[in-house]
Amino acid sequence: MSTRVLWKTTSWLLGLAGYAAALFLLSPALRSEGRGGDQPADIGKRPSSYDQISPVLLGQESFEKMRSKDKADKDAILARQRKLLEQRYDLSLRVSDSVKMSRGKPIPVGPATRLPEGMSWEKLAELSPDEVRERGLFPRGFLPLPHPNHPAGGMLFPQAEVKLLPRLERFDLDFDLPEHFLPEFPSAIYLTTRPDLGDVSQGKVVTVENYSEIFGGILNSKDLEGVRLLVTQFPQQQFNATADRKTEKPDGMKGVACFDCHVNGHTSAATHLVGDIRPQSHRRRIDTPSLRGVNVQRLFGSQRALKSIEDFTEFEQRAAYFDGDILSSAAKGINPLERGSQVHFMAEFESLLDFPPAPLGLDGKLDKRKFAADSEEMKGQALFFGKAQCANCHPAPYYTDNTMHDLQVERFYKPQTVNGMFATKQGPMKTTTLRGIKESPPYLHDGRLLTLEDTVEFFNLVLETKLTGEEKKLMVAFLRQL
Repeated sequence: MSTRVLWKTTSWLLGLAGYAAALFLLSPALRSEGRGGDQPADIGKRPSSYDQISPVLLGQESFEKMRSKDKADKDAILARQRKLLEQRYDLSLRVSDSVKMSRGKPIPVGPATRLPEGMSWEKLAELSPDEVRERGLFPRGFLPLPHPNHPAGGMLFPQAEVKLLPRLERFDLDFDLPEHFLPEFPSAIYLTTRPDLGDVSQGKVVTVENYSEIFGGILNSKDLEGVRLLVTQFPQQQFNATADRKTEKPDGMKGVACFDCHVNGHTSAATHLVGDIRPQSHRRRIDTPSLRGVNVQRLFGSQRALKSIEDFTEFEQRAAYFDGDILSSAAKGINPLERGSQVHFMAEFESLLDFPPAPLGLDGKLDKRKFAADSEEMKGQALFFGKAQCANCHPAPYYTDNTMHDLQVERFYKPQTVNGMFATKQGPMKTTTLRGIKESPPYLHDGRLLTLEDTVEFFNLVLETKLTGEEKKLMVAFLRQL
């Protein structure tokens, strides 16, 4: 028997054994909890590490019955999330007349976060964290943001993307944030190896149907194979061929591709729940990060701190695709990538994705020949590297320190349950790069900050830097240039 045949046979047997283990491990008591039955208020129910094993997957409920219930519940779930968003934010369309993303979409203007009644940003910043916490004055939009249906979770794609790629539609849920708070779609593609070409996307979403046409003659054959794998569908928790799925599209049953979330190597702001936390109520919403500039980054995953882009690429399909549940993944058709070729090819192309052009000098700071010393941008830069303390974590030239920090935001609010999510301590988070930041709304790991203005207000409060209203405007002017 050849090594390759032996490897495939072993993988199949391990998968079958994993599924059998799922059936054995799930006692009736655990199975009765169902998916997501782990809220703090569920007295008498023991949280399960196997809560992603659906009754449908175990044959205890039919696909048709589950689908009918999901569709019947959809409007109420979406209305609940919409009410939460409207309580937290001003969702009206406000965009810049002059500042645009690479392909022309105007950036959103804020702050969109609503303040407590009778409070101003200046008055709020004068209070201590204890005062804000005890008086319940922390803006709701600064609290962790729940998934549109937190007890269910799963990958969820913006409506503009679903319109172009109907296979990504879920019958139980729609995306929640308005389109003007999201990255442009499709996004531009810049390559570290061919900066002379500028945007190579041709204004298209890269798919398995057109990747060769877009990148032929630009990439070598190994990198082309990496792109092919990044745009190929593989089974996922909500998009698969079993009865436990949230798609009724035949194409959707084939799975999802890496570039469905990381569209064109950037992001569409597709959302998900982090896979390595239990119980379900404690899992955190994840806003898809951009892959631009991963060649200069050394940590991957908001809290996992994976040490290489290869680790991240392999982890995504082995764990994140299936909510960190190796038991259901065995039944749904997990695709273990081969490290030496497939993972390597995918990671090599990912490492070619560049930041958009910016008016920066060799040191990564604003080019002095393009900005007057007394310009808003230069004044904002001085604040960024000074009073605002941003550069402590986001130093030039790449505006990340490649480490993790705990902002201890829980100083400002009491633990609470919001639409099925338990908002409590968040722990250390990866420092994301700020290069090209104007093209990556919404902000923070869960997308709770809708605009750059919201982001500046959030950090002014959390870091207690006490910037003036004018200084915050200057900060935004600088961030827009990165």
